[in-house]
Amino acid sequence: MGRVAAPYGVRGAIKVLPLSADRAALLDHRRWWLRTRAAPTQWQPHQVQSARAQGAMLVAQIEGIGTREAAAALRGAEVGLRRQDLPELAAGEYYQSDLVGMAVANREGIALGRVAGFVESGAHPLLQVRNEAGVERLIPWVGQFVVQVDVDAKRIDVDWPADY
Repeated sequence: MGRVAAPYGVRGAIKVLPLSADRAALLDHRRWWLRTRAAPTQWQPHQVQSARAQGAMLVAQIEGIGTREAAAALRGAEVGLRRQDLPELAAGEYYQSDLVGMAVANREGIALGRVAGFVESGAHPLLQVRNEAGVERLIPWVGQFVVQVDVDAKRIDVDWPADY
C-alpha cells in the first residue's frame, strides 16, 4: 500500500509514498502494518496517531515513534493493511498482490512466465512477467492486452507476442 520515504520534522513523523491506485486509501485506517528492511519477513502492527495527505506523499505520526532518528530507522519500510481491512472489489477488479505468481500465457497458448509484480509507469501499471530463464517482459495492464484473468486457474491470458 505504501513505502516509508523519509522522516518528516523532528518529532518522529514519517513521509509515506502511497503505492495504491487511491493515494489516500491509507488515511482511512488507524492501524498500519510495517515490514522493515531489518526484519523483511515480519509485519508489525503500528497505531497511527494522525495522518494527512501532503502533495504526492502522506505524512503520518506513528505511536511510539517520537524522534527523527526513530522515524529515519523506518526509511524503506513497506506499509500494508490486513486483507480483511481492504474494501470489497467489484467484478473484474483485482488486488495486484493476488496476481503475483500467476502464470501468464498469450493467445497462442505460449507460456510467457509468471507475474513477478507490477511497475507503476504513470499512465497505467505494467505487468512484470518473468520466465524460468529470467527473461522479463513488461505488459501494459490495460484491456487491450489483458484478455482474461482466471483466478481459480491462477492464469492470466494476454494479447502479447512471445518474441516481444
